[in-house]
Amino acid sequence: MYEPLQREALAFLRKESLDLFNRLHSISEDVEFVNQVHAAYPEVPILPNLRCGAWYTDPSIATDCPAYFKSTDGHFSNWSFNLRRPNLHLLPLIVAHEGTGIILVDSTRAGKRIPDALSKTLPIWCAVVNRAVLQVHPGKARWDTNLYTPPGAVSSQEHDQIEKRIDGWATALANSSYDLPDLRLPLRPMWITPASSSFPVISPEDRAFVPILCLSASRQVQDGIERRAAGFSYIQGSGDDHELWGLGLTPDMFWSHRAAILAASRSALPALVTYIVGAQSRPHVGKRATPIAKVHGCISVCATSDLPTDPRDWEQSVGYVVAGVAPPVKLPDASSILWIEAWEGKKGQMQFLQDILPRSTSFIHAQLLAGRRVCVACDTGTDFSIGIALVALQKFFDDAGEFILDCAQAADANKHSIRTRLEWIITSRPEANPSRTTLKRVNEFLLSPSSLRAPPSKPFPSRLSADESS
Repeated sequence: MYEPLQREALAFLRKESLDLFNRLHSISEDVEFVNQVHAAYPEVPILPNLRCGAWYTDPSIATDCPAYFKSTDGHFSNWSFNLRRPNLHLLPLIVAHEGTGIILVDSTRAGKRIPDALSKTLPIWCAVVNRAVLQVHPGKARWDTNLYTPPGAVSSQEHDQIEKRIDGWATALANSSYDLPDLRLPLRPMWITPASSSFPVISPEDRAFVPILCLSASRQVQDGIERRAAGFSYIQGSGDDHELWGLGLTPDMFWSHRAAILAASRSALPALVTYIVGAQSRPHVGKRATPIAKVHGCISVCATSDLPTDPRDWEQSVGYVVAGVAPPVKLPDASSILWIEAWEGKKGQMQFLQDILPRSTSFIHAQLLAGRRVCVACDTGTDFSIGIALVALQKFFDDAGEFILDCAQAADANKHSIRTRLEWIITSRPEANPSRTTLKRVNEFLLSPSSLRAPPSKPFPSRLSADESS
């Protein structure tokens, strides 16, 4: 008798949790708390932990230096310091503000008070960086290398298991190609949540560490949903997984149209969001092309949305490799531009190995020999473009980052040299996040003879002319 009623109630709660109106108004409520914390520390840089944190951090007050701490690196038994996302781009900001530290904003869904990214991934990062800095710059007195985790969120048993792995991760970081600054003070995480009775006191006098304030924006509620008198149901961690509920809305769009969005009625809101998303004809993913500093900017990477919309704005001194599902703009008809239609799914990964990498590599080499710089673009600017650039860096540049005129003189690739060149890319473009499958294809391309690669079952798409791509 009760089972149908229970199913109906669960279905209602599930539908309510995905409701656009509830989500956006819940985010707005959490933003008020974030702004309250920012007002308490007006001199402290505040930045989002992407992706979720961007919903809660007003771009007008945020420092343009987002972090990329993943909760999965803090999940139980999956603890990791991943050299593919080392977040070392934060260190110059921290050094510049060692007297105040920084505030890192994130959120989490029902069941937790603090997201794993802030309760474990970030503490791991602080401890690993502190110990690696001590290895690279020894002789520091009173240097705190302890692991700090929030007692209410991390058990003593889990803390101890993580602690045993810190030294190994620190040694790997110290032995990598990343440059570690000589920090004057070690890093130490501290936590703020809506349940905090008071905020930490930050006083630079006699302090022996740089505080990293971990701000969990959402209030913990039972079952993750709580009704409000203002006419919406509060949903804890609403900004998470916005692809499931946002109708294409992104944090940038939300902040650009926040007043209109929050003023819309529940019935009018979906149409308004659809209009906003549709008007954003070229969503901004990256920030123009990112030159790889290690090779003097000879190779750069970007998202296809960062490419010029006007064919006249394409640089004549640059060769472009553009691999995407569809041409993002009208491509100029020039010999210095290679467009490759990329397939999606498993077929796309095989095409990446058998077609995209060989063609783009040959093209890049010809452009470099002609004295041009090369820009590599893919749909996201974080995956295929990174793989293509990685292959080019391995094949055409030596370990010092200098261009090799005669490829026959290049040293043989190995996993260490490939990993080092990926670190070059990440140092310049921290948001680079190639999938494991893409990196596997890169290793296969560089480390396996071409004769051992399976031939394609049918021809891959050929380069489109400018007329065909319009």
